[in-house]
Amino acid sequence: MRTPARWAATGTLLTAAVLGPLHGTAAAESQSLYAPSALVLTVAHGEDAAGTSPERAVTLTCEPRTTGTHPSPRDACDQLAAADGDFGKLALTGQGKPGICTFQYDPVVVTAQGVWRGERVDYERTFGNDCVKNVEGAAVFAF
Repeated sequence: MRTPARWAATGTLLTAAVLGPLHGTAAAESQSLYAPSALVLTVAHGEDAAGTSPERAVTLTCEPRTTGTHPSPRDACDQLAAADGDFGKLALTGQGKPGICTFQYDPVVVTAQGVWRGERVDYERTFGNDCVKNVEGAAVFAF
């Protein structure tokens, strides 16, 4: 998938994640004490996101309430909160799956785009293989 198509797909998913929960609510209900947190997460095999098409994509909304197509949205939101929204610190939250991974090189690239507590997020990281992704990416990228 070319980069413009990837942005269009990401924009569509992000719009659905952010606006979907607001459908049918009164204006007073949409106001929150918390800044919004809505993300589109993707996983693909390859060196970088620009040269690959996402194999899987999910939405994750943590605030004002936890929703989305992510299989474990509560765990993912809790781990992101423990890492203060820093995707690079997910492995340090101590909540990743413990394990020993092989040195087999089969690169997996993950992306996160959207908003975390009111701040724009555009994250990309390549892991050496799927096992390393599951250990260091914790529940956030386990889908």
